[in-house]
Amino acid sequence: MVTVFGKRIRLFRPRSIWIRKVVQWFFFLLIAFIAINHTLLESGSGFAFFSSASLHAVCPFGGVETLYTFIASGIFVKKAHAASLVLAAIVMLLSILFGPVFCGWVCPLGTVQEWVGKLGQKFFKRRYNHFVPAKLDNVLRYARYAILVWVLYVTAVSGELVFEAYDPYFALFNFWSAEVAPTALAILVATLLLSVFVERPWCKYACPYGAVLGVTNLFRVFSIKRAASTCKADGACSIMCPMNIPVDSVDVVRDHQCISCLECTSEAICPVARTVVFTSGSVK
Repeated sequence: MVTVFGKRIRLFRPRSIWIRKVVQWFFFLLIAFIAINHTLLESGSGFAFFSSASLHAVCPFGGVETLYTFIASGIFVKKAHAASLVLAAIVMLLSILFGPVFCGWVCPLGTVQEWVGKLGQKFFKRRYNHFVPAKLDNVLRYARYAILVWVLYVTAVSGELVFEAYDPYFALFNFWSAEVAPTALAILVATLLLSVFVERPWCKYACPYGAVLGVTNLFRVFSIKRAASTCKADGACSIMCPMNIPVDSVDVVRDHQCISCLECTSEAICPVARTVVFTSGSVK
């Protein structure tokens, strides 16, 4: 038993959503390979078969950034690719069905934040991910929408991927290159340092693409639902949520910060079967 915010909570040993770990590793290694291969190709080596693959081509947010320019003039923002527009459409469709699974299962930057966060869990135990006061946290969570508006505006006006100079994702997989702006590197370092104290700080407070996908939580087809009749209300699901969503106090998780990681479900932490489930139907 532990006491969190005045509540006595019995913690159960979590079971692993192993397939999520596999998917995260796969996409991390894939993006790392594409980034390294792109650099090698510029020096005359590497795999020519992947010559058209680059970080910009495999980033779905680039499709969001260039969407206005493409609709208005039929051209792409400088450095944006048609592939990113296609990927953005695919990710949006998946989000409408299953929520922001891209954030919780695919995005390598989110994965790296989780890995660094394990250090914080080891050092700070139950205090980890609870350092930011609730009132301040509630305000900061909407900052990413302001960043999204700014990114879309300056991109539409300039016709360039302005966000690249601030993007920690681009810096993570290109830090060895002169293409990376010092601001992006600084934000990446800050993100990793903050990850020791707060789980997924970039995702929670700053990611503009997370802001786009987070909206789909309001109307997604498959949702995380809680059966109040069998719920023990021990708070385990809420404690395990990386985004600090109070799962044990709602019937359906519609929070704009949910990343569909499924760490709160009966398959992972809830001790009662079919109590916290990922479904399109109703639960009893």
